Amino acid sequence: MTSRPLSPLAIFDLDGTLVDTAADLVSSLNHTIAAAGLAPVTYDDLTHLVGQGARVMIKRAFALRETELPEADIEPLYERFITHYRAEMPGESRPYPGIVETLDALSQAGIALAVCTNKTEILALPLLEKLGLSRYFAAITCGDTFEFRKPDARHILGTIEKAGGDPQRSIMVGDSINDILAARRAAVPSIGVTFGYSDVPMVELEPDVVIDDFTELTPALFEELVAKGEAAA
Repeated sequence: MTSRPLSPLAIFDLDGTLVDTAADLVSSLNHTIAAAGLAPVTYDDLTHLVGQGARVMIKRAFALRETELPEADIEPLYERFITHYRAEMPGESRPYPGIVETLDALSQAGIALAVCTNKTEILALPLLEKLGLSRYFAAITCGDTFEFRKPDARHILGTIEKAGGDPQRSIMVGDSINDILAARRAAVPSIGVTFGYSDVPMVELEPDVVIDDFTELTPALFEELVAKGEAAA
C-alpha cells in the first residue's frame, strides 16, 4: 500500500515578510538606546540592524553609532527593549497587503502553513495572536525555539518537522539573506519578497523566485516549486 504524500508546506518569515513591523522595531530600539545616550536610528538604518533578534539588533545599533557596549549592559538594555515592545504591541505593525487573502487561498488549496522567525517566542507569538494570524499556522518556530536559528538549515528543518511536513514538499518565503541561505542549506526552494528589510537587493540573493507583492504568491506557484524540488531530489 502506497502512503499518501504529505501536503506541501509554505514556511514564512515574520518581520518584513508576513508583517511590517518596522515602525515598532525602530520605536522600541530608540527607546532602548536612548537610555545610553545614543542618537535615534532611522528606518533606513533598520535594514542593517534586523535579522538576528533583539540582542543583536541592540549591539548593531551601538556599532552603528560607534559606541562601545559593555557586556554587563546588554541584558538590561534587552529587557528595556522587550518591556517597551510588548507594552506597545501590536502598535503600528500590520500584516502586509494581501497576505490574509494569500494565506486563505493557500490553505483552501491544501497547502499547510508555518512560521520560521528569528524573533523570540515572547515577542513573535503574541504579535501573531494579536494580529489574528496564529490560527493559520501548523507550527510557529522562533529564534529561541531551538538551539539554532536561521541561517542554520536546522531551523527550517525543525519547523518542517513540527508542522508534520516533508522537506521535499516545502517552500520558504522570506525577505532576507538569513531566509534564503537557510532554505538553500536545507535544500528547500525559496521565494524572496522585495518589500521587506533586506539591505541587499533580493535578486542578488538568488532565491528560486522573486515576488513584489502577495498577489504573485499563488497555489500554482507553490505547486510548481514543489514539483521542481521533488524532481531535483
